[in-house]
Amino acid sequence: MSKSNTLSAILGERYSQRKALGDALVMLGEENPNLFVLSPDVGSSTNAIKFQTNYQDRYVCTGIAEMNTVGIAAGLAYMDFIPVVVGYAIFITGKAWEPFRNSVAYPHLNVKLVCTHAGINVGPDGATHQAIEDLALMHSIPGVHIFVPGDAQQVLASLRRALSVDGPVYIRLEREPIPQLLTAKPSQYLDDQYEIFQKGEIAILAIGGMVEPAVKAAVTLKQECGQDIRVICVTTLKPLNTEKLIQSLEGVQGIVTAEDHNIFGGFGSFIAETLAKFKPLPMEMVGLQDVFGCSDSATNLKYHYGLTSRHIIEAVQSLQFRIKG
Repeated sequence: MSKSNTLSAILGERYSQRKALGDALVMLGEENPNLFVLSPDVGSSTNAIKFQTNYQDRYVCTGIAEMNTVGIAAGLAYMDFIPVVVGYAIFITGKAWEPFRNSVAYPHLNVKLVCTHAGINVGPDGATHQAIEDLALMHSIPGVHIFVPGDAQQVLASLRRALSVDGPVYIRLEREPIPQLLTAKPSQYLDDQYEIFQKGEIAILAIGGMVEPAVKAAVTLKQECGQDIRVICVTTLKPLNTEKLIQSLEGVQGIVTAEDHNIFGGFGSFIAETLAKFKPLPMEMVGLQDVFGCSDSATNLKYHYGLTSRHIIEAVQSLQFRIKG
């Protein structure tokens, strides 16, 4: 295997998306005087507090009241501010779903939701804090854009894209640090998706922290079986870039999707809906199999719920067996 295909050439040091978020907000706050950040009393854990340190007059801690926070954001949007609500994914998309739908998305206001602590990556906080339904909830609301950065360095790019969209946006981030993707060029940070490995008749489509096990699975299959597997990191889930996706799948015979989310209504479902219309292909979905999480370390939870590279390899092998029939 060439050096360019080794893990060390693809996956860099782990870095927190939350830390990158704080730095990105400060940078964008300097560039855009209308940027206004609201936090439902989680500024320290999301790192949004860094924005307050630099722009105190454009930051509000709204207390533990996500529904009110979104309502305030809607009001600020009517005053030509660009409100960015930074909170936990489970509580913003859960408790504040209806205010976001009716007060932001329905009138198509320029409000951005940046939610951390998504998926079972949250770990010991348990099922009540693990957002495994957030993509389904946000995807079902008309007109909402959804971005999922593949690592910390893509957080700034996702925020820039969000600010360029005239309307509601949802950005999904994780709690635990994830590896930097060394193969991504700066010009690709704003892409809807990019290919880490471009060869193979099976493609793994992954989002967020699941890009790491997808890469590890592909490298392992190459080392142990001499088999090329495509790996595609998808960062824009809605609107999905269908044309680019179909181009990336040219010559592919089957797909494995990988997500830290319930497979019902999640990323795999989005891909299946698209391919059913434009390019039907056999699929396997790696994700939570319609179950709630529990309290443990993020590492143990990923093993228990089947979100590791070994589970992705098993999905690839199952898919190959079905294709060869």
